[in-house]
Amino acid sequence: MSGAGRTGLTLAAIVAAGVGGYWAGHRDLALPATPWLQAVAWLEGTAAAPASANPAPAGPVIYYRDPDGFPAYAATPRKTADGRDFVPVLAGEDLSFEDKPPATVATVAAAPANGEKKILYYRNPMGLPDTSPMPKKDSMGMDYIPVFAGEDDDGSTVKVATGKLQRTGVRSEVASEQVIVRPVRVPGTVQLDERRISVVATRSDAFIDKVADVTTGGRVKKGEPLMRLYSAEIATASAQYLTDLNGSGRASAGARQRLENLAVPPDVIAAIDRTRQVQTSITWSAPRDGVILERNAVEGMKASPGDVLFRLADVSTVWIVADVPEYQLGAVKVGAVATIQVRSLPGQTFSGRVALIYPQVAKETRTTKVRIEIPNLGGLLLPDMYADVEIASGGNASVVAVPDSAVIDTGTRQVVILDRGEGRFEPREVKIGLQGGGFTEIRNGVAAGDRVVVAANFLIDAESNLKAALSGMTNPETAQ
Repeated sequence: MSGAGRTGLTLAAIVAAGVGGYWAGHRDLALPATPWLQAVAWLEGTAAAPASANPAPAGPVIYYRDPDGFPAYAATPRKTADGRDFVPVLAGEDLSFEDKPPATVATVAAAPANGEKKILYYRNPMGLPDTSPMPKKDSMGMDYIPVFAGEDDDGSTVKVATGKLQRTGVRSEVASEQVIVRPVRVPGTVQLDERRISVVATRSDAFIDKVADVTTGGRVKKGEPLMRLYSAEIATASAQYLTDLNGSGRASAGARQRLENLAVPPDVIAAIDRTRQVQTSITWSAPRDGVILERNAVEGMKASPGDVLFRLADVSTVWIVADVPEYQLGAVKVGAVATIQVRSLPGQTFSGRVALIYPQVAKETRTTKVRIEIPNLGGLLLPDMYADVEIASGGNASVVAVPDSAVIDTGTRQVVILDRGEGRFEPREVKIGLQGGGFTEIRNGVAAGDRVVVAANFLIDAESNLKAALSGMTNPETAQ
């Protein structure tokens, strides 16, 4: 540049500075003189060109933006409609949609003199993997969050301010040792005890002479008469038995066995022994105490061998047959205590124990029947009544347990947030066991006496994951 040209530019710069100073003086504005002086010195060739106030961006590419500044972004390389490439944005780049004045002084936070913690750096408030050594704002005008010394020493520990704890409602409880009881609640029905059902039938052709005044649903006692009948085969066997008695004084074993094979009641045989007469009509008695479930005997009818004339059952003990889903079957054990409530008897509770788990799963319902035996005091429980069954399950030993809300289950792992006090929290991966009564067994990861977060723990977990991600992406070794 010639001397005349340089002199002209210098004069122009001086004139512009004077005009600007005159305008600022009339408006009580204070403008820094340093940039003008630097510009004049550069024009005269006595100083180098001013360096940029912002350092060159560094780090990995975090996304791509439109080259014209439009609000269009992409996670992978992309082109505009006219074929131009999107601009990559690096992790350390200070992206903003507003014009910012150049920084006049580049400062790095130092340890304050009053003993407060030293600010190491500032992190993006939205969780993006970019940091700054000085306070700044993101593209939406939000302040970057300071990270103090000691906060990032342990990547697994999160510190939350007291005010934030109060706003988010974080609450913690102490893990304790207790017995986990997980009740299995299933539907069931009342059924008769199969071992207490009896059928009255003859083993020979017979004619019913008379039927006692008993009906279906009525209760009878053992030995109570049910009917009188005549059987030619029984009469023949009785005559042979009586002939033996009259001839030798005692009946042969074969004659007596024949009467027993025809199911002649013992009291009828005893009457022949006592009266030495053949009874043409035989009284048939009830074989047990119970309820008449079925009456088919009618006066004057002929009964063939095996015909069911009466069917009665002892209802002093009944079964509750419950349908347990396949996925809950492992929690039910033989001998477990069960509580039954019958829908037709509100307010009454019956207790019993699991007697049998049926060795089959129903294909249609994927359930297995479980049998519970209970006494039927007063005969209140009737066959086929609906019942609500609750079966106690779980171990008898005390285990370390925490409230269910303390466990964060991601599907692949379970996490509990430990409360270390003074706003410090530590996520801890655990192994869980039984669940029941609002508590979850912790088999590994938490000891009795540890404080665990039971409310708003997912917020702390999110903060921990964010901190771990930032720590990994700002680490010099992982950023390469």
